[in-house]
Amino acid sequence: MKPALKVFLLSPSLATLPRYASEGAAGLDLSAALSEMMTVAPGERVAVPTGIAIALPPGHEGQVRPRSGLAMKHGVTVANAPGTIDEDYRGEVRVLLVNLGKDPFVIKPGDRIGQLVVAPVTRVSVEQVTTESELGDTVRGGGGFGSTGR
Repeated sequence: MKPALKVFLLSPSLATLPRYASEGAAGLDLSAALSEMMTVAPGERVAVPTGIAIALPPGHEGQVRPRSGLAMKHGVTVANAPGTIDEDYRGEVRVLLVNLGKDPFVIKPGDRIGQLVVAPVTRVSVEQVTTESELGDTVRGGGGFGSTGR
């Protein structure tokens, strides 16, 4: 049985239920709940309302991710990708977009602006160690930021 994502329409006349665009889609499309168009200037960040509040299944998080078409065609992406929605959050879902393109980008009411991936969360216990050697050795070691190749 699939876990349920409970969705409440905060703005029933503007909001759209999240939905999968295809049978194999990983993310549910999130739409802009706007009463009029919104323009995002180059370099500008905006929190776009979706008009929905959600209750994630226990033990899950919501990952707000960019739509690849917006990023490729317009340079518009999710600024904090992926944005994390915690299981216990009950406020309005907003998508934090940034325009990295050269031209202003217009968001129309109902436009798909992001996607929501619901994923299981593993919570860990934190164990402090007293020496770095207790972390264990690996071939990679402390190398980062491209240290394993191109």
